[in-house]
Amino acid sequence: MALLDGIHHVAIICSDYARSKAFYTEVLALPVIDENYRAARNSYKCDIGLPDGSQLELFSFDGAPPRPSRPEAQGLRHLAFRVSDLTAVIDALSAKGVACEPVRTDPYTQRRFTFFADPDGLPLELYEQP
Repeated sequence: MALLDGIHHVAIICSDYARSKAFYTEVLALPVIDENYRAARNSYKCDIGLPDGSQLELFSFDGAPPRPSRPEAQGLRHLAFRVSDLTAVIDALSAKGVACEPVRTDPYTQRRFTFFADPDGLPLELYEQP
């Protein structure tokens, strides 16, 4: 028996909170569940919903250092979103000015996938699972 049931949320610290919130809610069309300003931390926290019930948490923190990226660093490698029609999602993102890498096929699962980035360069994956 598995101990875990799934992912509840993934937390992201943003360099520009308003820009990242717009990206996830307007470009990716995800709904805001809750948003709070935490005065003691001078920080915003925004809970954003995904269709499967999981969430993204966006945070703002003054002076947060940039994320190490390339070459690949230890820690979270990327965040993958499951999609049923990869081509349709790529086309929708392209229409909003978001560039995706060329589509690849996973050699083990034979599923198609691609990567794009959020406003802070966080690598995001689209993984097709019809």
